[in-house]
Amino acid sequence: MERVTHHGRETTYRASGRGGEGPTVCFVHGSGGTKGVWKAQARSDRFRAVALDLSGHGDSDDVDTPAGPETLDAYADDVVAVAEATGATVLCGSSLGGAVALRVALDRDCALTGLVLAATGAKLGVTPELLDALATDFDRAIDHLHEPDRLFHDVPPEYLELSRAGMRECGREVTARDFRTCHAFDARDRLDEVNVPSLAVVGEHDALTPPAYHEYLADRIDDCECTVIDDAAHLAMLERPAGFNAALSRFLTEDSDSP
Repeated sequence: MERVTHHGRETTYRASGRGGEGPTVCFVHGSGGTKGVWKAQARSDRFRAVALDLSGHGDSDDVDTPAGPETLDAYADDVVAVAEATGATVLCGSSLGGAVALRVALDRDCALTGLVLAATGAKLGVTPELLDALATDFDRAIDHLHEPDRLFHDVPPEYLELSRAGMRECGREVTARDFRTCHAFDARDRLDEVNVPSLAVVGEHDALTPPAYHEYLADRIDDCECTVIDDAAHLAMLERPAGFNAALSRFLTEDSDSP
């Protein structure tokens, strides 16, 4: 595990894989998550993988910001610092991580050659039921997220328990801040400003950020394709890693072959 210091705090990340001639991809997790969600991507021999813990998650220092644009900006700073330290030129963000990746692409001076928007959207409204549970009953919020076709479609029970434990370790305060930040996010009127090749990738059964969200991204970002991962829900990179990695590798190969 490595660290980069920026804005008075340390952000942790893990780099893995040589990746041959492929680019370095910086992976950004979602709400209540950590870099561990990308463990199947870290083993790829098609690209070098760098996965970070956003501020307040995993082993990274936290920030004292209100939920919303201020937190999103802080997370974007984390990503830029890691990308610059590792030479990453492709961002792959899941859910909240997709919003962070979009913020970097739109508002930061970061040399990008590609953008992967996984299980995310241009607007990420959160249901009142989940927001209330996050504020009043964290166990109920965790149960809500682990109902079928939210985080997962069909996985062994041990996957569910590991996911639940990881969210509890992240804690209610940070997880609730993440989801409130998602709820405030809306980049619908700025998608035409994205100027790098992009991929919108989603699990077939994702009820949190359904395929229609990704079709919307593909329609409104100038150079963007949409790919659906069969038999998966929100965390397709964990549930169907082979399909997810194949889609990502195709995108990176096509991007590198572009004039």
